[in-house]
Order: sequence, then C-alpha cells, then structure tokens
Amino acid sequence: MGLYDDILLDLKKSIKEQDKGRLSVLRGLKSAMKNKQVELRKELTDDQIRGVISSEIKKSKEAIDKFGQGSRHDLVEKEEAELRILSSYLPPQLSTEEIKEVVTQAIEEISASSPKDLGRVMKSVMPKLTGRADGREVNRIARELLS
Repeated sequence: MGLYDDILLDLKKSIKEQDKGRLSVLRGLKSAMKNKQVELRKELTDDQIRGVISSEIKKSKEAIDKFGQGSRHDLVEKEEAELRILSSYLPPQLSTEEIKEVVTQAIEEISASSPKDLGRVMKSVMPKLTGRADGREVNRIARELLS
C-alpha cells in the first residue's frame, strides 16, 4: 500500500472520528496532490507525493513566520498543529551531518570544484533527499562545501 492510500485511509478515519483539524489538513493535502496529478497528467509516485507534502510544509512554515510577526498566536498554534500532521507522512529528517555526507559524495561524483558547479550538485543531490531535508538547508551546505 502506497503513501496515497495511507493518506486516504487517514482521511476516512478522520471523517468517522469527526476530527475536524486533521480532516481539514488531509483534505487540503488531497487537493494539492490532485492538482499536482493534473499538472503532470499521470499518477503520482510516493516520491512525488512527498514533494507535495514538503511544499505544503514549507507553506505552513512561512505562514507560522508571518503570523508570528503579526502577533497572531492563535493562528501560529493552528499552523503548528497542521505542520505536525503533515510531517507525520514524511520520513525522519536528516541531520546536518548526514546531509553533508550526501552532498560531499555528490561533489566527488561529479568532480565539482567551485561555486559555479552548485547547480549540478543540487541537481544530483535533491532527488536523493526529497522529503528528507529542506532544500534551503541543502543549498546552504552545498555552497559552504564548494567555497
């Protein structure tokens, strides 16, 4: 059973249990997955679904920052709850050291030597880390190692 099926089962379970918060998050996630599916014109793989979940998490983190700046602590708590629900569908996030190992391997594989090679390094690394690491963090580490 794939990730899509797990999400649908949790959605049905949330309907039965009348868990409105979780239900809202899962409906939004299902909608985002459907939009991505329509955009690609094919069924989504688990990796693509993880990418959709990652982008929803990124949006949620941005909303938390904005609501925090606006002193809307009630909305910050709501977004943090949504963030926990979405994060439960992703594998555990990699530590900085683990990301450095993957980036270092990629740099050696493609013989990258300067910051000009950042694009090639990121292109090589991101498919391996999708859903397991934040792209900004990977980019920061790659820049650091290339300079």
